[in-house]
Amino acid sequence: MLAPNERPQPIYAIEARGLRKTYRAQGKAPAKEALKGIDLAIPRGSFFGLLGPNGAGKSTFINILGGLVVKSGGTASIWGYDIDSDPRNARGAIGIVPQELNMDPFFTPEESMEIQAGFYGVPKGERRTQEILEAVGLWDKRDAYARTLSGGMKRRLLVAKAMVHAPPVLVLDEPTAGVDVELRRQLWDYVRRLHAQGVTIVLTTHYLEEAQELCDTIAIINHGEVIACEPTAQLIGRLDQKTLVVRPNEALSAAPAGFEDLHATLQRDGALAITYSTREHSVEELLDRVRRAGVSIRDLSIQEPDLEDVFVQLTAG
Repeated sequence: MLAPNERPQPIYAIEARGLRKTYRAQGKAPAKEALKGIDLAIPRGSFFGLLGPNGAGKSTFINILGGLVVKSGGTASIWGYDIDSDPRNARGAIGIVPQELNMDPFFTPEESMEIQAGFYGVPKGERRTQEILEAVGLWDKRDAYARTLSGGMKRRLLVAKAMVHAPPVLVLDEPTAGVDVELRRQLWDYVRRLHAQGVTIVLTTHYLEEAQELCDTIAIINHGEVIACEPTAQLIGRLDQKTLVVRPNEALSAAPAGFEDLHATLQRDGALAITYSTREHSVEELLDRVRRAGVSIRDLSIQEPDLEDVFVQLTAG
């Protein structure tokens, strides 16, 4: 048998197979199947995005991993530790930053960190309270009561508390909700440093541009099912649609004839926006149509699809 420090690192930081959760009926509310057999394997060392509409099942999935919700079926493991057969090691391998700003208002950041480290059994000589609070920009607030901190500071304190036991997996559940631009930048700087040190990051966010910029892989959950899980660039590449924006010498007052088979709209500045499938149409063909419609071209540009376009298409309905 291998000693704990000789244990080989797992391929997957988090692995779920057939994970299900059904909430029982309560009063007039019917039973709800929140997770419908989730299969998800998050590679070690990845920056992984977990996206989905409200009520899709993201929080249920995270709460099962954190031991706050009991699953109805399937299996889940964290860093190779099964959450049922080895819950202590499984929970010790993960740090979760919740959406809610839940903290004792009468503890200072330093006290909160020390108490959290005690919960995880971190010996006093191995605690990194000052290092972590400095990294999230809160060391100068170490003696202030939590109730006096701003919303952004409280959010960063939650990140710091999640890292007291140096977990190899960090889950950020809507970490920048209500955080201003500067504090968001500081938070991401710290998270990027953690990722560079080998920490696996799992991010849920409604700011899709954040996910597109940060995540190397993205899974989309809808109605309790994984409907996509691919490298970010590949996921965006699913859409073969682009938009050609033609700016004429004279602003148009209406979309010209000849584009009835395409989605052609007029922009506020009088430019013509033509959305087309790259498999069915070429830019040269579209420009010929524009010229045949009597439109003289002053400038043109092509807009590529982004993660928001993919998200809307996959979760529509």
